[in-house]
Amino acid sequence: QLQLVESGGGLVQPGGSLRLSCAASGFTFYFYDIGWFRQAPGKEREGVSCISTSGSTNYADSVKGRFTIARDNAKNTVYLQMDSLKPEDTAIYYCATVLRPFACTVVAGNFGSWGQGTQVTVSS
Repeated sequence: QLQLVESGGGLVQPGGSLRLSCAASGFTFYFYDIGWFRQAPGKEREGVSCISTSGSTNYADSVKGRFTIARDNAKNTVYLQMDSLKPEDTAIYYCATVLRPFACTVVAGNFGSWGQGTQVTVSS
């Protein structure tokens, strides 16, 4: 059974950093593009980043230059390094598989299965 488990969230001050992890199991991980999306209270789901099976990446304009996505196929894990965090980055962050045949982009509607999410709060 496909399972994605996010971790690494927490409370951080503006300008700080966090590293999120997404541990995958129950499917052939390296065959799938994997993305991150976030959802803040009262707001629509927002695609954040995506990494393809070949390692190519995409980022939302709102996080470009501050967030870095990476994958370790040997560990079935995707990471999201978040630097220079802003209060507007506060949300629950989810990792998800990208539905086929969609490309690896930050279109939130292209994401399929996701985990329980991890809360990121950026506040002084």
